[in-house]
Amino acid sequence: MIEIRYSAEVSAARANGMPIVALESTIITHGMPWPQNAETARLVEADVRANDAVPATTAVIDGCLHVGLESEQLNQLAQAKGVAKLSRADMAACLAGGGTGATTVAATMIAARLAGIEVFATGGIGGVHRGAENSFDISADLYELAQTPVTVVAAGAKAILDVPKTLEVLETLGVPVIAYGQDSLPAFWSASSRLPAPLRMDDAAQIACAHKMRAALGLPGGQLIANPVPKADEIPQSEMDPIIVRAIDEADAQGIQGKAVTPFILGRIFELTEGRSLAANVALVRNNARLAARIACALAVLTD
Repeated sequence: MIEIRYSAEVSAARANGMPIVALESTIITHGMPWPQNAETARLVEADVRANDAVPATTAVIDGCLHVGLESEQLNQLAQAKGVAKLSRADMAACLAGGGTGATTVAATMIAARLAGIEVFATGGIGGVHRGAENSFDISADLYELAQTPVTVVAAGAKAILDVPKTLEVLETLGVPVIAYGQDSLPAFWSASSRLPAPLRMDDAAQIACAHKMRAALGLPGGQLIANPVPKADEIPQSEMDPIIVRAIDEADAQGIQGKAVTPFILGRIFELTEGRSLAANVALVRNNARLAARIACALAVLTD
Protein backbone atom coordinates (compact mmCIF):
# COMPACT_ATOMS: atom_id res chain seq x y z
CA MET A 1 0.00 0.00 0.00
CA ILE A 2 1.42 3.34 -1.02
CA GLU A 3 1.62 6.02 1.64
CA ILE A 4 0.52 9.50 0.59
CA ARG A 5 1.26 12.43 2.85
CA TYR A 6 -0.84 15.52 2.30
CA SER A 7 0.16 19.01 3.33
CA ALA A 8 -2.03 20.63 5.97
CA GLU A 9 -3.57 22.89 3.31
CA VAL A 10 -4.39 20.01 0.96
CA SER A 11 -5.73 17.88 3.83
CA ALA A 12 -8.12 20.68 4.77
CA ALA A 13 -9.17 21.11 1.15
CA ARG A 14 -9.93 17.40 0.82
CA ALA A 15 -11.95 17.42 4.03
CA ASN A 16 -13.97 20.43 2.91
CA GLY A 17 -14.46 19.44 -0.72
CA MET A 18 -12.48 22.36 -2.08
CA PRO A 19 -11.08 22.33 -5.65
CA ILE A 20 -7.43 21.27 -5.86
CA VAL A 21 -4.86 21.72 -8.63
CA ALA A 22 -1.84 19.42 -8.87
CA LEU A 23 1.55 20.98 -9.64
CA GLU A 24 4.77 19.25 -10.68
CA SER A 25 8.09 19.60 -8.88
CA THR A 26 10.67 19.26 -11.67
CA ILE A 27 10.34 22.98 -12.29
CA ILE A 28 11.73 23.37 -8.76
CA THR A 29 14.60 20.87 -8.99
CA HIS A 30 15.53 20.92 -12.66
CA GLY A 31 13.98 24.02 -14.20
CA MET A 32 15.56 26.99 -12.45
CA PRO A 33 18.38 27.85 -10.04
CA TRP A 34 17.92 28.67 -6.34
CA PRO A 35 16.27 30.90 -5.16
CA GLN A 36 14.30 31.67 -8.33
CA ASN A 37 12.97 28.12 -8.39
CA ALA A 38 11.37 28.44 -4.94
CA GLU A 39 10.12 31.95 -5.66
CA THR A 40 8.48 30.81 -8.90
CA ALA A 41 6.92 27.77 -7.24
CA ARG A 42 5.38 30.03 -4.60
CA LEU A 43 4.08 32.45 -7.21
CA VAL A 44 2.41 29.56 -9.07
CA GLU A 45 0.86 28.27 -5.84
CA ALA A 46 -0.37 31.80 -5.06
CA ASP A 47 -1.97 32.06 -8.51
CA VAL A 48 -3.95 28.88 -7.82
CA ARG A 49 -5.12 30.26 -4.46
CA ALA A 50 -6.04 33.62 -6.00
CA ASN A 51 -8.43 31.75 -8.28
CA ASP A 52 -10.20 29.94 -5.43
CA ALA A 53 -8.44 26.57 -5.58
CA VAL A 54 -5.77 24.88 -3.48
CA PRO A 55 -2.31 24.03 -4.90
CA ALA A 56 -0.87 20.55 -4.43
CA THR A 57 2.78 20.40 -5.46
CA THR A 58 3.80 16.74 -5.71
CA ALA A 59 7.16 15.09 -5.00
CA VAL A 60 8.68 11.91 -3.60
CA ILE A 61 10.67 12.64 -0.42
CA ASP A 62 12.52 9.86 1.41
CA GLY A 63 10.38 7.20 -0.21
CA CYS A 64 7.04 8.85 0.51
CA LEU A 65 4.69 10.45 -2.00
CA HIS A 66 3.85 13.99 -0.95
CA VAL A 67 0.80 15.73 -2.38
CA GLY A 68 1.20 19.32 -1.28
CA LEU A 69 4.44 20.58 0.21
CA GLU A 70 4.88 22.57 3.40
CA SER A 71 6.95 25.73 2.99
CA GLU A 72 10.07 24.24 4.53
CA GLN A 73 9.79 21.09 2.39
CA LEU A 74 9.61 23.25 -0.73
CA ASN A 75 12.71 25.15 0.37
CA GLN A 76 14.63 21.96 1.04
CA LEU A 77 13.66 20.46 -2.31
CA ALA A 78 14.63 23.67 -4.10
CA GLN A 79 18.16 23.49 -2.64
CA ALA A 80 18.66 19.72 -2.78
CA LYS A 81 21.32 18.19 -5.02
CA GLY A 82 21.05 15.01 -7.05
CA VAL A 83 17.25 14.84 -6.94
CA ALA A 84 15.91 12.20 -9.34
CA LYS A 85 13.63 13.23 -12.18
CA LEU A 86 10.71 10.83 -11.95
CA SER A 87 8.46 9.57 -14.71
CA ARG A 88 6.26 6.48 -15.00
CA ALA A 89 9.22 4.13 -15.44
CA ASP A 90 11.11 5.03 -12.26
CA MET A 91 8.53 6.40 -9.84
CA ALA A 92 7.83 3.05 -8.15
CA ALA A 93 11.54 2.25 -7.81
CA CYS A 94 12.19 5.62 -6.13
CA LEU A 95 9.35 5.04 -3.67
CA ALA A 96 10.41 1.47 -2.93
CA GLY A 97 14.03 2.46 -2.43
CA GLY A 98 13.31 5.35 -0.07
CA GLY A 99 14.59 7.91 -2.55
CA THR A 100 13.78 11.52 -3.29
CA GLY A 101 12.56 12.61 -6.69
CA ALA A 102 10.76 15.42 -8.46
CA THR A 103 7.70 14.55 -10.51
CA THR A 104 7.51 15.15 -14.25
CA VAL A 105 4.21 15.52 -16.12
CA ALA A 106 3.65 11.75 -16.24
CA ALA A 107 4.53 11.17 -12.58
CA THR A 108 2.44 14.13 -11.43
CA MET A 109 -0.55 12.76 -13.33
CA ILE A 110 -0.10 9.43 -11.54
CA ALA A 111 0.11 11.19 -8.16
CA ALA A 112 -2.94 13.30 -8.97
CA ARG A 113 -4.98 10.22 -9.88
CA LEU A 114 -4.00 8.50 -6.63
CA ALA A 115 -5.04 11.60 -4.68
CA GLY A 116 -8.32 12.06 -6.57
CA ILE A 117 -7.19 15.34 -8.17
CA GLU A 118 -8.60 15.90 -11.66
CA VAL A 119 -6.66 18.96 -12.86
CA PHE A 120 -2.92 19.56 -13.21
CA ALA A 121 -1.07 22.71 -14.32
CA THR A 122 2.39 22.58 -15.84
CA GLY A 123 4.55 24.56 -18.27
CA GLY A 124 4.75 22.36 -21.34
CA ILE A 125 4.43 18.64 -21.91
CA GLY A 126 7.12 16.38 -23.32
CA GLY A 127 6.59 14.84 -26.72
CA VAL A 128 8.29 13.51 -29.82
CA HIS A 129 11.89 14.68 -30.00
CA ARG A 130 13.35 15.95 -33.24
CA GLY A 131 15.07 13.05 -34.96
CA ALA A 132 12.86 10.52 -33.20
CA GLU A 133 12.74 8.47 -36.40
CA ASN A 134 16.33 7.50 -35.51
CA SER A 135 16.41 7.84 -31.71
CA PHE A 136 12.84 6.69 -30.92
CA ASP A 137 12.90 9.37 -28.20
CA ILE A 138 9.25 9.95 -27.29
CA SER A 139 8.16 11.24 -23.89
CA ALA A 140 6.12 9.07 -21.55
CA ASP A 141 3.91 12.13 -21.04
CA LEU A 142 2.00 11.32 -24.23
CA TYR A 143 1.18 7.78 -23.12
CA GLU A 144 0.22 9.00 -19.65
CA LEU A 145 -2.27 11.40 -21.19
CA ALA A 146 -3.76 8.44 -23.05
CA GLN A 147 -4.44 6.40 -19.90
CA THR A 148 -4.65 8.62 -16.81
CA PRO A 149 -7.87 10.66 -16.36
CA VAL A 150 -6.39 14.06 -15.51
CA THR A 151 -6.94 17.31 -17.39
CA VAL A 152 -3.51 18.83 -18.02
CA VAL A 153 -3.18 22.57 -18.64
CA ALA A 154 0.04 23.44 -20.50
CA ALA A 155 1.29 25.94 -23.08
CA GLY A 156 1.40 23.11 -25.60
CA ALA A 157 4.39 20.83 -26.09
CA LYS A 158 7.86 22.22 -25.47
CA ALA A 159 8.84 24.09 -28.64
CA ILE A 160 12.23 22.39 -28.93
CA LEU A 161 10.38 19.16 -29.79
CA ASP A 162 8.90 17.98 -33.07
CA VAL A 163 5.48 19.49 -32.39
CA PRO A 164 3.70 18.23 -35.55
CA LYS A 165 4.76 14.64 -34.77
CA THR A 166 3.77 15.13 -31.13
CA LEU A 167 0.32 16.20 -32.28
CA GLU A 168 0.08 13.14 -34.54
CA VAL A 169 0.95 10.77 -31.68
CA LEU A 170 -1.60 12.40 -29.39
CA GLU A 171 -4.25 11.98 -32.10
CA THR A 172 -3.31 8.32 -32.57
CA LEU A 173 -3.55 7.76 -28.80
CA GLY A 174 -6.99 9.38 -28.67
CA VAL A 175 -5.95 12.34 -26.51
CA PRO A 176 -8.08 15.45 -27.05
CA VAL A 177 -5.91 18.53 -27.64
CA ILE A 178 -7.97 21.62 -26.87
CA ALA A 179 -6.66 25.12 -27.55
CA TYR A 180 -8.01 27.65 -25.09
CA GLY A 181 -9.54 30.71 -26.70
CA GLN A 182 -7.92 30.43 -30.14
CA ASP A 183 -7.84 28.31 -33.29
CA SER A 184 -4.07 27.76 -33.52
CA LEU A 185 -1.95 25.57 -31.29
CA PRO A 186 0.24 27.50 -28.83
CA ALA A 187 3.99 26.95 -29.20
CA PHE A 188 5.18 27.23 -25.60
CA TRP A 189 7.15 30.51 -25.61
CA SER A 190 4.93 31.71 -28.49
CA ALA A 191 1.22 32.33 -28.14
CA SER A 192 0.38 30.87 -31.55
CA SER A 193 1.87 28.66 -34.23
CA ARG A 194 1.22 27.67 -37.81
CA LEU A 195 -0.47 24.47 -36.59
CA PRO A 196 -4.27 24.51 -36.33
CA ALA A 197 -5.64 23.26 -33.03
CA PRO A 198 -7.65 20.03 -33.26
CA LEU A 199 -10.25 21.44 -30.83
CA ARG A 200 -11.08 24.81 -29.31
CA MET A 201 -12.88 25.77 -26.11
CA ASP A 202 -13.36 29.26 -24.71
CA ASP A 203 -14.26 28.82 -21.06
CA ALA A 204 -13.36 26.70 -18.06
CA ALA A 205 -16.88 25.34 -17.60
CA GLN A 206 -16.88 23.83 -21.09
CA ILE A 207 -13.51 22.18 -20.43
CA ALA A 208 -14.83 20.78 -17.14
CA CYS A 209 -17.90 19.38 -18.91
CA ALA A 210 -15.68 17.68 -21.50
CA HIS A 211 -13.64 16.10 -18.68
CA LYS A 212 -16.76 14.69 -17.07
CA MET A 213 -18.17 13.55 -20.42
CA ARG A 214 -15.07 11.45 -21.10
CA ALA A 215 -15.61 9.68 -17.81
CA ALA A 216 -19.31 9.16 -18.60
CA LEU A 217 -18.36 7.62 -21.94
CA GLY A 218 -15.90 5.29 -20.24
CA LEU A 219 -12.97 6.70 -22.19
CA PRO A 220 -9.53 6.25 -20.63
CA GLY A 221 -7.02 9.04 -20.31
CA GLY A 222 -7.13 12.77 -19.84
CA GLN A 223 -7.21 15.82 -22.04
CA LEU A 224 -4.56 18.38 -22.92
CA ILE A 225 -5.57 22.02 -22.64
CA ALA A 226 -3.18 24.12 -24.73
CA ASN A 227 -3.25 27.53 -23.06
CA PRO A 228 -1.33 30.29 -24.89
CA VAL A 229 1.24 32.36 -23.03
CA PRO A 230 -0.07 35.93 -22.54
CA LYS A 231 0.70 38.08 -25.58
CA ALA A 232 2.61 40.58 -23.46
CA ASP A 233 5.05 37.85 -22.38
CA GLU A 234 5.47 35.82 -25.58
CA ILE A 235 8.39 35.54 -27.95
CA PRO A 236 6.79 35.24 -31.42
CA GLN A 237 7.39 31.99 -33.26
CA SER A 238 9.03 33.82 -36.16
CA GLU A 239 11.71 34.96 -33.72
CA MET A 240 11.97 31.73 -31.73
CA ASP A 241 12.25 29.24 -34.59
CA PRO A 242 15.71 30.29 -35.81
CA ILE A 243 16.97 30.50 -32.22
CA ILE A 244 15.80 26.95 -31.51
CA VAL A 245 17.37 25.66 -34.74
CA ARG A 246 20.66 27.37 -33.90
CA ALA A 247 20.73 25.86 -30.40
CA ILE A 248 19.99 22.37 -31.77
CA ASP A 249 22.66 22.73 -34.46
CA GLU A 250 25.22 23.78 -31.84
CA ALA A 251 24.36 20.73 -29.73
CA ASP A 252 24.88 18.47 -32.77
CA ALA A 253 28.16 20.18 -33.67
CA GLN A 254 29.48 19.70 -30.14
CA GLY A 255 28.48 16.04 -30.04
CA ILE A 256 26.14 16.49 -27.09
CA GLN A 257 23.94 13.43 -26.63
CA GLY A 258 21.35 11.77 -24.39
CA LYS A 259 20.04 13.52 -21.32
CA ALA A 260 22.54 16.36 -21.75
CA VAL A 261 20.87 17.59 -24.95
CA THR A 262 17.79 19.29 -23.51
CA PRO A 263 19.60 21.23 -20.73
CA PHE A 264 22.18 22.40 -23.28
CA ILE A 265 19.53 23.57 -25.76
CA LEU A 266 17.49 25.35 -23.10
CA GLY A 267 20.62 27.01 -21.75
CA ARG A 268 21.61 28.28 -25.19
CA ILE A 269 18.06 29.53 -25.84
CA PHE A 270 18.22 31.43 -22.54
CA GLU A 271 21.51 33.01 -23.64
CA LEU A 272 20.38 33.77 -27.18
CA THR A 273 17.16 35.42 -25.98
CA GLU A 274 19.03 37.29 -23.22
CA GLY A 275 16.85 35.70 -20.56
CA ARG A 276 13.52 36.36 -22.24
CA SER A 277 12.83 32.64 -22.63
CA LEU A 278 12.92 32.15 -18.87
CA ALA A 279 10.68 35.17 -18.24
CA ALA A 280 8.18 33.81 -20.76
CA ASN A 281 8.40 30.38 -19.12
CA VAL A 282 7.50 31.82 -15.71
CA ALA A 283 4.63 33.81 -17.23
CA LEU A 284 3.14 30.82 -19.03
CA VAL A 285 3.34 28.52 -15.99
CA ARG A 286 1.52 31.11 -13.89
CA ASN A 287 -1.07 31.61 -16.62
CA ASN A 288 -1.66 27.86 -16.77
CA ALA A 289 -2.09 27.70 -13.00
CA ARG A 290 -4.80 30.35 -13.14
CA LEU A 291 -6.74 28.53 -15.86
CA ALA A 292 -6.33 25.18 -14.11
CA ALA A 293 -7.78 26.65 -10.92
CA ARG A 294 -10.83 27.91 -12.81
CA ILE A 295 -11.32 24.47 -14.38
CA ALA A 296 -11.00 22.81 -10.95
CA CYS A 297 -13.65 25.18 -9.57
CA ALA A 298 -15.96 24.39 -12.51
CA LEU A 299 -15.46 20.65 -11.90
CA ALA A 300 -16.35 21.13 -8.22
CA VAL A 301 -19.65 22.72 -9.22
CA LEU A 302 -20.44 19.81 -11.58
CA THR A 303 -19.63 17.32 -8.83
CA ASP A 304 -21.91 19.12 -6.38
